[in-house]
Amino acid sequence: MTRRVLLSWSSGKDSAWTLNRLRDDPPVELVGLLTTFHAAADRVAMHAVRRELVAAQAAAAGLPLWAVELPWPCANEDYERLMAAACARAREQGVTHVAFGDLYLADVRTYRERQMADTGLQPLFPLWGGPEATPTLARQMLAAGLRATLTCVDTRQLAADFAGREFDESLLAGLPAAVDPCGERGEFHTFCWAGPMFERPIAVRAGPMVEREGFRFADLLPAPTPLRGRVKSRPREAGPGSNEARPDLPRPLSAS
Repeated sequence: MTRRVLLSWSSGKDSAWTLNRLRDDPPVELVGLLTTFHAAADRVAMHAVRRELVAAQAAAAGLPLWAVELPWPCANEDYERLMAAACARAREQGVTHVAFGDLYLADVRTYRERQMADTGLQPLFPLWGGPEATPTLARQMLAAGLRATLTCVDTRQLAADFAGREFDESLLAGLPAAVDPCGERGEFHTFCWAGPMFERPIAVRAGPMVEREGFRFADLLPAPTPLRGRVKSRPREAGPGSNEARPDLPRPLSAS
C-alpha cells in the first residue's frame, strides 16, 4: 500500500538524508517539504536559513514547499495550533504520514508522536537509531555526496569557529568527543546544498556572522553559480554598525 508522505524539512543534512532514504522506499510517494519559518525574519525557525534558499532546495528536490509561518516570539501553543492546521491540510490532500529526521532523542520522538496522535497522520522516523550509530551515519552521508555547511553553533557546546565550516571529514575529525557527529543534541545545525536527493546543487556563498544568546549564526547567501567543493570564503564577522548584522535571526528551538 502506497504511503503518501509529507517530510518535515529543516533545510539541514538530516532532513536531506531522510529524503534520500524515503526515495529508496518504493511504497512511499513524497508529497512535499514541510518547513516552519520565522515570519518576521523570513528564515527557517531553527537553522536561520533564508527562505529563498529553502525554496531552492525544494525546487532541486522536485517537491512543493509547505510553509508554516510562525510569529516571533512563538509560544508553544501557537506552534502546536499552526502545525495542527498544517496536518489538517495534509489530511485533506490525502497525506497518510509525516516523516521526521530525528536520530535518537526519545523525548523529541515522544513529543512528535503525541502531537500527531489526533491528526489522522502517522509519524515516520526513517533514520531512527542510537547515539552509537551517528558516526557511521555521518560518514555514509558524506560518502554518498551530501554536502552541507554549519549555519548555527551552540557556543555552550561547541567552539564558535565551527560556524560556517563545511560538514566534512575534517570537521568530524575535529569535533570534541562530547559532541554528536550529527549534532543531534543541538550542538550545531546545517544547510544541505548538494547530494543525491537533489537534481542539482544549491548555489550559496558565505555571508556575515551573527552572535546572539549563546549561538553563532553563519549567514548563507544565494550565489550565481554552484559551489565546487567546500565554501571558499568563511562568513565574515558583522561589525556593530554593519547593515548586514541580523539581530532578528531566530534562536534554534530544538535539534534536528
